[in-house]
Amino acid sequence: MDRPELYRFHQGDRVLPFDAAEYDARLSGLRQRMDAEGVDACVFTSMHNIAYYSGFLYCSFGRPYGLVVTADESVTISAGIDAAQPWRRSHGDSITYTDWQRNNYWRAIRSVTGEGKAIGFEADHISVAQKALLETFLAPSRSVDIAPATMRQRMHKSPAEIALIRHGAEVADVGGYAIRDAVKAGVREIDVAMAGRDAMELEIAKRFPQAEYRDSWVWFQSGINTDGAHNPVTARVLERGDILSLNTFPMISGYYTALERTMFVGEVDDASRRIWESNVAAHEYGMSLLTPGATCAEVTEKINVFFAERDLLQYRTFGYGHSFGVLSHYYGREAGLELREDIDTVLEPGMVISMEPMLTIPEGQPGAGGYREHDILIITEDGNENITGYPYGPDFNVVG
Repeated sequence: MDRPELYRFHQGDRVLPFDAAEYDARLSGLRQRMDAEGVDACVFTSMHNIAYYSGFLYCSFGRPYGLVVTADESVTISAGIDAAQPWRRSHGDSITYTDWQRNNYWRAIRSVTGEGKAIGFEADHISVAQKALLETFLAPSRSVDIAPATMRQRMHKSPAEIALIRHGAEVADVGGYAIRDAVKAGVREIDVAMAGRDAMELEIAKRFPQAEYRDSWVWFQSGINTDGAHNPVTARVLERGDILSLNTFPMISGYYTALERTMFVGEVDDASRRIWESNVAAHEYGMSLLTPGATCAEVTEKINVFFAERDLLQYRTFGYGHSFGVLSHYYGREAGLELREDIDTVLEPGMVISMEPMLTIPEGQPGAGGYREHDILIITEDGNENITGYPYGPDFNVVG
């Protein structure tokens, strides 16, 4: 039997999150960066860049996936286990590699790039083992880390991306209201989380009937479990007076959005209310700072001063916000657009960023627990637009 190294399996109609013109524009921007760096071909391995430039969001399960972009080609590289699904969800060509012999993945990539070329790769993603195989199979004349350039490109959202992100923010609100309705003493965190997740997935399916549905989730935490922003859901039972963290994360075709709110079950004590109101004030102040020309470090420092004046800075747990787009809790991040002391990126129109201050008061102190609010803002020509609709603060979020 003839055992091929690779083949093309193309069947079915193509269904993508954006029109072909959107992907062509992204690839054109990438090729301009390739020309500037003297790169002949890019070999992408990350979920975020492959999805950004092709529309295909892979499921690895231990197998390597890729996207090869040259001056005139764009080709996804996928495993046979996925059959024609990568073709249906990709812009451009699609090659399938077989398992008949080891490293057919790299033979498939080489069939597009050839040997001896200047190769762009993602130094922040490719493993040491796979980088060695790149050197062996492609024999590049030189290798260039293209990841920083692609990150800068992804930080500036197109109108089509902003439209999708708006939908995501609205879906996050839907999940938030479902969670609010489910909160009461005696229910478990997991029960509340499922109510929010189910509501979001149904809403996504209604808005995007041809999409793939995957990866939307909720972190709903109570009591001591609120101390960390990324603490998993548990079966803890809610009690009256508990502090709560509502966190909804709808995923639409690889695009992440979020809603995060502090809540209390039934009542809030005076000490907790003071901390909560201070964090809300920081949240509102921070949102006012997100304007064109401001740097991430400058915004961060101003909020630091705000908290320090109230003797609360020592309870801050992380930076104050981050970019949105093709990212997730298990892949991708536009690290150059985070509100931290060490990021000097200048905010520009078309960027999308969160404001999300968090304070964690240790157990045993008055007002113990984690407090955080989170809104999504689009940077405009003269300020910002807040696209999060769910209310924050004690007037709305003492529930159950």
